[in-house]
Amino acid sequence: MSEGLVVKTMEQYMAEGKQPEILFWVGSAGSYDDGAKKISRAFARILNKANVEFAVLGAEESNTGDVAKRAGNEFLFQMQAMMNIEVLNGYEIKRIVTCDPHSFNTLKNEYPRLGGNYDVVHHTEYIKELLDSGRLSVEGKTYKEKRITFHDPCYLGRANSVFDAPREVLKKTNASLLEMKRHRKTALCCGAGGSQMFKDPELGDMDINVMRTIDALETQPDIIATGCPYCNTMMTDGIKAHEKEESVTVLDVAELIANSL
Repeated sequence: MSEGLVVKTMEQYMAEGKQPEILFWVGSAGSYDDGAKKISRAFARILNKANVEFAVLGAEESNTGDVAKRAGNEFLFQMQAMMNIEVLNGYEIKRIVTCDPHSFNTLKNEYPRLGGNYDVVHHTEYIKELLDSGRLSVEGKTYKEKRITFHDPCYLGRANSVFDAPREVLKKTNASLLEMKRHRKTALCCGAGGSQMFKDPELGDMDINVMRTIDALETQPDIIATGCPYCNTMMTDGIKAHEKEESVTVLDVAELIANSL
């Protein structure tokens, strides 16, 4: 992830006797999926540009256990969670920022009852903080003539009511921001949640991502913006299913902002 970027681990910070401003929780998708790695790099580039002192756990970061919990394996979830909490508390982590709404929801809402209490922020919220404070500025030329529609990730929007931050950030690109007919609280799932990304749809059902992509295409966008690596994958596959990959691009909010610096 760190090619051409300044990315330090918590272990390195501890060796220097320092604490970073934030811990960047990369997540499984952001660490291993080729498409999601681009999102991780884009966010790290933004952090570097804003001179944010941040750290990652590196090899010490494990899956949050979200997928196990959604699939019904509470025992495995708690094993994963307790292992992560031991590491996080050992480093006295206070604030965590992640590009993954699934990790965001799990760390924010499910870790506290197991002893993991942190200020957990989604990357679109943190980018908005950087923009509002003047630590980050966007030229706003790259996407000025483009039409962008934003897909609300379920675990960011409906589950945690984070609707405004991604939209406020996207406005900084000076693109035309278009809303799908189902958006915010009524947004349709991309089809990946609840561990569904790792199984085939039920017999006779239309792929949810293909259905959701129809909502997006009705806005006649140049770009479908996402705030989740899983949504990014599902919407990209949806675009391919509709044979629109030549005219429509799927990009994370972090990628759009990084490209606009």
